[in-house]
Amino acid sequence: MSDSAPRHAALALLALLSSAAAAAPAPLAKRAASAGEVLAAASDSDWRRLDPERTLYLELPAGRVIIELAPQFAPRHVANVLTLTHGGYFDGLWIVRAQDNYVVQWGDPEGHKPVGAGARQLAAEFERPLRGLTLTRLQDPDTYAPLVGFVDGFPLAADPATGRAWPVHCYGMVGAGRDNDVDSGGGTELYAVIGQAPRHLDRNVTLLGRVVQGMELLSVLPRGSAALGFYDKPEQRIPIRMRIAAEVPPGERTELQVLRTDTPTFLAYLAARRNRSEEWFKVPAGHVDVCNVPIPVRSAKSRGE
Repeated sequence: MSDSAPRHAALALLALLSSAAAAAPAPLAKRAASAGEVLAAASDSDWRRLDPERTLYLELPAGRVIIELAPQFAPRHVANVLTLTHGGYFDGLWIVRAQDNYVVQWGDPEGHKPVGAGARQLAAEFERPLRGLTLTRLQDPDTYAPLVGFVDGFPLAADPATGRAWPVHCYGMVGAGRDNDVDSGGGTELYAVIGQAPRHLDRNVTLLGRVVQGMELLSVLPRGSAALGFYDKPEQRIPIRMRIAAEVPPGERTELQVLRTDTPTFLAYLAARRNRSEEWFKVPAGHVDVCNVPIPVRSAKSRGE
C-alpha cells in the first residue's frame, strides 16, 4: 500500500461526515409564545380592576352589557352620562337602532323624556392634547393617523405634529350621538360599534367609553328595517335599564379585571397578536391593526377579590 492510501481514506471519511452534517436537519427555532401563553404567564400586577365609579351596566332582557367610561378623553360627556344614569334617565328607554356591520343605538327616539337637573347639551369632545398621555404605541402603520396605540386599554390615534390625540372607532367603542351641529350631543343618545371599525367616524363623534363585556348581546340584536337600521315599529324596540356599577349592591356587581396596556406583558401580547404562533397559522402576518387587538378581560371574583 502506498503512503497516499491512508491520506485518501481520511479525506473520504471527512467528506462522508461533512455530507452527513449537511443532511442533518437544522435545530428548530424556538416557537414564539401565543397570546394565550402570554396571558397565562401574566402576574396579578399586569391586571387592573374596573373602577365602579366609571363603569355602567346596560341591562337588557337578555343580560348585562358592561361599559367602561373614559373621562380622560371626554370628561364632560362622561360626567353628563353619569348624571343622566344616576337620575334614571335611561330606565324605560330602548335600543332603537341596530344597523348591520355598523352600530347599535339606544335612547329616547321621540325626545320626550326630561333629562333632569344637571344634564345638558355639550360641546364636542372629539380630541384632546397628546401631552400627558402614556401611549403604548403600535409599531405598525395606520391608514388614518400618523401613529396609534393604547392608553388605559382604549385604542387611540395621535398626530405628534399637532400634539393632538383621539380615541378611535374600534369594535365595542361607545359614543354619543349628535345632529349635524357638532355641539348638539351630550350623551342622551349612545351607540356601540358592532361591525368592522368605522374609522371614518373618528373625530366626528365624541367617544366616551367601550364595552368590556356583553358585546355578544348587542351584536346579535335584530337589524332594523328602516333607514340606518332604525326599528320602524315601537314594538321592535328593546327595553333597557342603565346603572352605575358603584350604585349597585356589591353582591349584584360583575367584578372584572382588564389587562393593563402599559406593561411588558402587554408588549408581549401585542407581539403575539402581530405574529400568531398557534399551529393553525402557517403564514405570520407581521402586522396588527389597532382595532384587531382585543383587550383581555377576566373575572375578579374567581381570584378572591
